[in-house]
Amino acid sequence: MQGDRRDFIKRSLSWAGSATLLSGVPAAAQVVSKPVRRPDRYEDSFIQERKPFTWPGEVWNYDSAVGAAVSPNTGNIVPDVMNYGWREYGLRVGLWRFADVFDAAGIKATVALNSLVCEHFPKAVDEMKKRGWEFMGHGTTNSESLAGLNPEREREVIGSVLKTIEQATGRRPRGWLGSGLHETYNTLDILAEEGVIYCGDWNNDDQPYPMKVKKGKMYSIPYCMEINDIPLFIRKGYTGGQYYRSVIDQFEALYADSKKQPRVMGVPLHPMITGQPLRIKYLERAIAEMKKHDGVWFATGGEIIDAYQRVNPTG
Repeated sequence: MQGDRRDFIKRSLSWAGSATLLSGVPAAAQVVSKPVRRPDRYEDSFIQERKPFTWPGEVWNYDSAVGAAVSPNTGNIVPDVMNYGWREYGLRVGLWRFADVFDAAGIKATVALNSLVCEHFPKAVDEMKKRGWEFMGHGTTNSESLAGLNPEREREVIGSVLKTIEQATGRRPRGWLGSGLHETYNTLDILAEEGVIYCGDWNNDDQPYPMKVKKGKMYSIPYCMEINDIPLFIRKGYTGGQYYRSVIDQFEALYADSKKQPRVMGVPLHPMITGQPLRIKYLERAIAEMKKHDGVWFATGGEIIDAYQRVNPTG
């Protein structure tokens, strides 16, 4: 079956490359295309062919203009007081609105944690730890990423991030979300060597799936960029009502799909965005609506991967 799928994909790529031959373009005008490079990090798999199963904060550099912004800084002016203050609002205020909403709903969050939060906001880390939230590595700060690092430097950065979070929380992160979802060609191998078993950078499925690494294990977990609050609120200018409708539309489709195959719906949140006064009630309403449905499991990233491994011990 795997061979059939690969053959199908190869044929599909060939058909796509030869489609212009049917459009009346002279043969002399055709250009031989280069082979398509694919990541080779996972097996090709179509969800309808799989065996069904059932489920049982950030910190920023003050002297950097890099990162999500509420107001464009096209001149890269430093210090970027407006955007820095907006981002820090998330830790000072927005995070605690999240905590109130999640506490009331009985939900534990999975926190993509910049390691410098442990140094600069230890009380925030302690409060999240008390609530049983899960921590996954998210780089050093959101002003820096792994992009362009050589393997030695990348291994040093990843190791330092994981060690810092482990020292602050008492547990080494099992998951990773890259700052900006950036990776190098070596990231997954280094993460697996460091004991990380799941990564949210690859948004190409509604289920976890095993990824290919040189050593250890690695699973992709859905992060769901389509309902990420950054593109919806900041880039597209959605109102709270539009955000709510998008989240519930996503949920309703996945809930219906789950009658055939279990699904994962990640809800990417940033405290400086959805934690704002004008938006928090829409997150609260969305959670309340989803909790009305039978068979919905609110879980952390690690809990999802553990459940997946139990029913798919060989991947």
